Amino acid sequence: MAGFRVNNGPPVDEPTQTTATTPEQERLLAEVEDAFGMIRVWEVGEYRFLEFGAAIEQSCVFMPDPAWLEYDYTRAMLIGALCHAHADSALFLGLGAGTLTQACLAHLPLEDVECIELRPDVPRLAMDYLGLADDPRLYIRIGDALELLPSAERADLVFVDLYTDQGPGVGHLAWRFLEQCQQQLNPGGWLVINQWAADDGKPLGAALLRGLYHRHYWELPVKEGNVILLVPAELDQVLDLEGLHERCAALAPRLGYSLDYLLAVLRPAS
Repeated sequence: MAGFRVNNGPPVDEPTQTTATTPEQERLLAEVEDAFGMIRVWEVGEYRFLEFGAAIEQSCVFMPDPAWLEYDYTRAMLIGALCHAHADSALFLGLGAGTLTQACLAHLPLEDVECIELRPDVPRLAMDYLGLADDPRLYIRIGDALELLPSAERADLVFVDLYTDQGPGVGHLAWRFLEQCQQQLNPGGWLVINQWAADDGKPLGAALLRGLYHRHYWELPVKEGNVILLVPAELDQVLDLEGLHERCAALAPRLGYSLDYLLAVLRPAS
């Protein structure tokens, strides 16, 4: 999700001090210009931010724990991953700083993770400045996800998070591409899409999505102004809500936060 860069303070579930403190200074760590525009990495205290274009925040990393998910939309996407009881493989379309990728590698039994990222400098900056680990299970390819998707391996989980400094990439409203994303799933798999929310709170392109996925998906609205879509591989595949709640509860001590407040707003496609 793209938004303005802000200093959010310590992780939302961590205790905070009540004593007055002076604002921490913002520091530019890296700046690169490519064919798509400017990329910057900023540091504010223990946080680092990946920024595209004119101050459009793409990712926030809590550097003491780069797998910490600071924003609700990334936590909601992790819930999408937990819809699968035993995910072994994942495909990420869009890397950003790699926080969601690292969280999935840290907390799920994944053995094979592929990521397709459009901009070559993004993974380099993520590794140099944003704590992205060189995990042997992770394979990053550079290129347009719309073109490279057919050559990707099938996976138990597919994540779509293709944002620029102008908003969602064209793939977020491209029927054939979104159809291919679902077809890239293994049986029993889940497609997790980070979609913008329209003014009525429904996901951008709701009519297209309802037709494409036959209304058979779930929505998770989050405070950043996005709606996370949880799409099963097949029409006869159901969401095991009891199992999902159990997996989220079991993971909470390792995450350092509960996902219950997000599970409470999970809804069938509207």
